Order: sequence, then C-alpha cells, then structure tokens
Amino acid sequence: PDGLEFFVASRAHHADVGGMSPGSLPLSTELYQEGLIIPPVKLRMSGWFNDGVLDLIVANSRAPQERLGDIEAQLAAHRIGELRLQDIMIEYGVEAVKAHAQALIDYSRRMTEATITAIPDGTYRFEDALEGDGQTESEIPICVTVKVKGDRMTVDFDGSAPQVAGNVNAVSAIVRSATWYCIRLLAEDDVPVNHGCFEPIEVITPEHSLLNPDFPAAVAVGNTETGQRIVDVVLGALAKALPDRIPAASQGTMNNFTVGMIVDGRQYVYYETIGGGHGAGPSWHGISGRHSHMTNTLNTPVEALEFTYPLRVRTYELRDKSGGKGRFSGGDGIRREYEFLAPATVTFNSERRTRAPYGLQGGKPGVCGQNTIIRADGITEMVGAKYTARLQDGDRVIIETPGGGGWGKPSSRKSKK
Repeated sequence: PDGLEFFVASRAHHADVGGMSPGSLPLSTELYQEGLIIPPVKLRMSGWFNDGVLDLIVANSRAPQERLGDIEAQLAAHRIGELRLQDIMIEYGVEAVKAHAQALIDYSRRMTEATITAIPDGTYRFEDALEGDGQTESEIPICVTVKVKGDRMTVDFDGSAPQVAGNVNAVSAIVRSATWYCIRLLAEDDVPVNHGCFEPIEVITPEHSLLNPDFPAAVAVGNTETGQRIVDVVLGALAKALPDRIPAASQGTMNNFTVGMIVDGRQYVYYETIGGGHGAGPSWHGISGRHSHMTNTLNTPVEALEFTYPLRVRTYELRDKSGGKGRFSGGDGIRREYEFLAPATVTFNSERRTRAPYGLQGGKPGVCGQNTIIRADGITEMVGAKYTARLQDGDRVIIETPGGGGWGKPSSRKSKK
C-alpha cells in the first residue's frame, strides 16, 4: 500500500527522564520538576534519523546509556511490527485487514456490552482516599458513582478532591484506563483490548480536580498510586452490585522506591515497585507477595540487583499475618530490606501506610504498610508514605508492604491452604 493505513505503537518504562530527583518520581509541585516534557516530535523522517532530538532526550537522563538502549529497543519493536503488518497486508490485502480490524473492535464492544448487561441495573457509590500528596499528609478523597442501565455504564467521579499541590494528580486518561480495567476483570472471556472495549462506558471527571487537573499540575504518581485507588473505589462500588464476584481490596499501592547514586563518577538510577497482598474473594484466599491491578511490573531478582548496583538486599520475605482476616484471608505483604554500600538519594512514593486495604462482606482490612530508615549508627526513622531521604554508606531501608483485605466474617473462616 502507498498511503498511511495503520500506526504501530509501543509503550515502555524509562526509569529516569530527568527532573528534580533520581528516577523521575519526585515529590513535585509542577510538571516541570518531573522530567523532560516531550511534545509529539519525529525521531525519523523521510528515512533520516533526527539525532538532535535523540541527543536531547538522552542528555536529560541521569542514565543516558540506559535511555538510549530503551529507545533503540522501542524503535526495533516498531520496525518488526511494521514488517509483520506489511506482510499481512500483502498476503490478504489492505481492505481485508481493515475489515477484520473493525470486526475485532466490534467484537470487543459486544463482549463489553455483555459484561455490563450481567450487572444489575442501579446506582452504586463508594469512597476511599489517598494519604497525602507529598506536600501534606491530609487525606484526599476519591468518590465514584457507577450507574448501570442495560448494556451501558456511566462512571462519575464527582465529589472527588480538587486538584492538589503535590504529585498525585491523575490526568483523565489514567482515570479512564483504571476504570476500563475494572470492567474487563468481569468479562467471562478474554476481550481484545481496543476502542470497542471503551464505547459502552462513559467516564466523567470534574474539571480542575485531582482526576482532571490543569497543566502544569504535578502528576508523577497519578498513574502508579492514584490509579490504584481508582481501581479500589470502582471495584468497591461494583461489590454492591455483585457481592458474590468482587474481591476485597488488594494492597492498593505500587510501593514505588527510586534510588540515585554516584560512585567513582558513574551514575546509578534504580526504580522498583514491590508486590503485596491480594484481596480475598468470595471463594478464595488472597495471593501473597504479588503485584496487583495497575502495576504492570514484575519482581526484581535479588541477584541481578546486587550485581548491578552498590547495595545489598538483606531480607526479602512475606509479612506473616498481614492479610486481613475473614472467611477467606487476604494475602500477605512483603518485607524487603536494603543496605546501601554508597551514599544515595532515595524517594518513597507509596500508599496504604495509614488507611488500610478494605475488607468486604464482614472481612477485616489488611495490615498497613510501613517505610523505615535505619541509619548506620542505629538511629531508626519511621518515614511517611511519600518521602525523600539522603542515605550514607551502611544505612538501611526497610519497606513493608500492605496485606490484602479479607472477605466474609472471620467466624465462618475457611482454613488457608
């Protein structure tokens, strides 16, 4: 084909793109503090590579070779995707491929409509909160009203907090993604992810709010932390419609931990998310020590971590009995302890340190998480959910992640296998 018919896209994690702290997840108050802002710009045009744009992006990272490798990997993925798509079009013809693409979108829409139809018509409300924005520790409410009528659903976040000064604001795309994720969880079969999934669902976010902020609001952890709480409130509302299907709250945080070091002139940047307890459900115990919901990341192996960075992992274990009690118990969180072998700047961006993951149907909440710094001289500091600290050689950090909520009254408890 001669004209433009399709786009090939990829999404990748870039651990540092500049900003005021290593890892680009600072306790920021405006977008400019969070790293390089890149408008839509072409890296390649008419077959020529725009080295100046790439140099600009890489120069703003504390780990330029890592960013260069990430971008080159994405470009390679695009090229493979382009070649495979061209092969399909050559074999079947452009119009046939476009027709099948539209059929796939229609199929996803019908599957989503069927999922919504299985939910009783009605209006369901739920509210939870974040534990501060990195500037204050005041709770920040997130409210949702879910209305179901036939095969259509409206999810309205009216009543949620106004835009805040700190980094937990979430752009409306994050809100829509987290909401759509919750509905897809209810589908009886796998639903291909495309625009068809979204057509039957209307998501409403108030202007100038936490969930639809004005530029240049700080949004560094709107994806990682606020996105998790959006899942919690939407599932909490749906639990009122489907009490025999919806599990209790999982850990409700990604426990973001970013580290920056300079050793012998070399910069190190490390970003990790840490799993916790899953919420228990109507017929199952919660899984322990796993990522949940919007995390989209995996465990970092200790061996690889210690080989690459000047630090040591002293402890990596489950937090026994941190899952909420119930007929079915919530999963346990994790305890991970790091010892630093060189000076470092670390930032915590976490949640569920004071407001526990909720239980359902009489189940108890999970145990809250905790962040601790132990200095080389033995002084212990209990730090907040969002905190930046300077560490020295020999200092330790302990991150204890939340347990999941329990489901059902503990008096009717099933033994945990």
